[in-house]
Amino acid sequence: MEDIDAGMEQTAPVWAAFGDLMSGLLGAFVLLLVGVLVVQMQMATHLEDEVKKRQVEEQRRMTLERALAVPLASGRITLVNGRIGISGRVLFAQNSDQLQSEGRQLLSSLVKPLQSYLTARNEMLMVSGFTDNKSIRGGSGQFEDNWELSAQRALTVTRALIDEGMPSSMVFAAAFGAEQPIAPNVDEKGRAQNRRVEMAPVPRANNTSAVATAASAPQ
Repeated sequence: MEDIDAGMEQTAPVWAAFGDLMSGLLGAFVLLLVGVLVVQMQMATHLEDEVKKRQVEEQRRMTLERALAVPLASGRITLVNGRIGISGRVLFAQNSDQLQSEGRQLLSSLVKPLQSYLTARNEMLMVSGFTDNKSIRGGSGQFEDNWELSAQRALTVTRALIDEGMPSSMVFAAAFGAEQPIAPNVDEKGRAQNRRVEMAPVPRANNTSAVATAASAPQ
């Protein structure tokens, strides 16, 4: 009997250690499982957010296309990734910031649909000027460089939109010079594509209101 009791006393610590080991393994497995579930939930949430974001962007694009259906159908403007493009030659003579009559008529036709779109979404319109890469610095013209030319063109379009009825609180100007070309500047065809003005709806921000007001001031 004493031998049996001694054997049981020696075996008991082994079973206790084994039980502790199994409990530890079970706890680790549970933690691993919880971690996997959390990661899966985060991935599912991220994927759902991405799908919703794409749906919103697609809806936004379709709404803008509907608003600008007439000028888009006529080929007078382009719409790529939410940016409305107008060829520079439609608006201005080369190296000039004086708006041509054809360009003013086009801008006038855009005011009402754009204003309706911007009002519905509580957004603003950024008017951006771009040039080709041919330097005009040191020339006989009135502009110091391409930055100044693109800035003046953007301001001219901004003021024209305001003159045609766009509230000044809804529009502001930006200049990009020869940066961000949409075609290689290797020939006249490519340079002509890069001489352009783009308009893009953007979220409202407090710091853009002052710019919009300044753009509406007389020259």
